[in-house]
Amino acid sequence: MADTPDDRPASKVARLIDEYGLDGLGADLEARWTGEGAERMSLRDLAEFFNKRLLEQLLLDAGMSALESDVRTTYENLTGDDVSTGVRTDTRNRLERNGIDVDDLEQDFVTYQAIRSYLKDWRGAEYEGLSDQEKIEKDLESIQRLMTRTLSVTEERIEKLRDTDRIDIDDFEVFLDAQVLCQQCGTQYTVATFFEQGGCSCQQE
Repeated sequence: MADTPDDRPASKVARLIDEYGLDGLGADLEARWTGEGAERMSLRDLAEFFNKRLLEQLLLDAGMSALESDVRTTYENLTGDDVSTGVRTDTRNRLERNGIDVDDLEQDFVTYQAIRSYLKDWRGAEYEGLSDQEKIEKDLESIQRLMTRTLSVTEERIEKLRDTDRIDIDDFEVFLDAQVLCQQCGTQYTVATFFEQGGCSCQQE
């Protein structure tokens, strides 16, 4: 990875803050990430927050309404999975009629990984709570405990129904397997694999 003159790793987020003239946004992102309680925002939420700021700036530059509700609606129309093709096309056409290059804008939208790299590697920020890996491991353990409990309850119920002659079965075995399907690329994972590799591989390329 190429380095900037001050030896910090190159950052898409840092470059966009400079290009869009969003002075102070970097410090704002850091404060929101390292805040406590309800004040703290996740990396995914920060990525959406950042992308909306890019959109807001372009709307302002184009002389369009940049009220929070307008920014939110326009962003959802561009990125939402449940938005119809017609609504998305109308939104793109409206922006392009006002001089906004939507393809360039969408190229500028960042992922949570870009936000994380910017905060940790470029700004040197640290969050004092659980690390990403610790949080993943903790949540995986919780899911596995729930699955073990569900398996135990299912076996117990079947045995009681069998022993009271309500269902017919002798020996049996219960299988419980939670799967995660990525709707972007169609790859399917066990929950453990999905957590351990940090999500779907199609998002990490």
